[in-house]
Amino acid sequence: MLEIRPIPAFEDNYIWLLKPDNSNQVAVVDPGDEEPVLDTLRREGLSLAAILITHKHGDHTGGVKDLVAIYPNAEVYGPAGEPIKGITRPVAEGDEIAPLGQGAIFRVMEVPGHTEGHVAYYGEGVLFCGDTLFAAGCGRVFSGTHRQLHTSLQRIAALPPQTRIYCAHEYTQANMGFARWVEPDNPRVLERQAQTDVQRSRGQPTVPSSLELELATNPFIRTGEPAVVAAAERFAGKALSSSAEVFTMIRTWKDRQYD
Repeated sequence: MLEIRPIPAFEDNYIWLLKPDNSNQVAVVDPGDEEPVLDTLRREGLSLAAILITHKHGDHTGGVKDLVAIYPNAEVYGPAGEPIKGITRPVAEGDEIAPLGQGAIFRVMEVPGHTEGHVAYYGEGVLFCGDTLFAAGCGRVFSGTHRQLHTSLQRIAALPPQTRIYCAHEYTQANMGFARWVEPDNPRVLERQAQTDVQRSRGQPTVPSSLELELATNPFIRTGEPAVVAAAERFAGKALSSSAEVFTMIRTWKDRQYD
C-alpha cells in the first residue's frame, strides 16, 4: 500500500508525500518550498528518495535545490520539455518510473496547456496532475495554448472514472462558484458546492477528488454537455462548432469575469 498525504505550502499549495508501507523512503510531488517538506521528514524520521515535478513554475520547483542539497541521492523526475534546473531523470510521454521501487509504478502523460511541457504521473489508481486539472477547475493558459489544454483534459477524462485526482492547489471553493455560474441547475454542482463549503469551514482539504466527480461537476471537462455549450455560447455571443471552442470560451470567461 502507498500512503499519500498533503504537505501544505504557501497559501494554497499542496506538496504530495508518497510513503510505502514499512519503509521510511518517501517521494514528494511538486515541492515549491523545502521547509514544510524538511519539517515533515525530520519530525517523522523519513528519508527523501525521489522528487516528481509536473511543470516549471516556481511554486512547484522552488524547494528542489535545497532538498537535493540535504538528500543528494534523491532522484529528480521532471518534464524533458521544460527548462527546470536540478532534474536528474527527464521524462516524456509513455515513460514508466518507479520512484520508490517496483511496488509503485507511474506512467508519464504529457499534458501541455498550462505550460508547454507539463506532465502528469498516473499509476496506482491515482493521477498527480499539477496545475492541468484542478478540483472543479483547470489551470490558466500560460506558455501553452487553449487547444493543448483542452486536449490534455480530454485525455485525463478518458482515464478510469475511479481515478483519484491529486492536484496541486486548494482552489475548489472558488472553482465551485464558477461551476455554478456555468451550470446553475446541475444538482451535482449544487451538492458539491455545499459539501466543499462545509469542508473548508472545518479547515479540511477538498482534494484528492475523483475523476467521476470531475466528470459530473467540472465545466472544463464537460465541454460536450448541452448546458455547458449553451453557457459558453451566451458568453461568446455566437454559436460554437467544437468542444475545443467551448473550452476556450469557458476558460476565457473565468479569466475575464471570475478570477
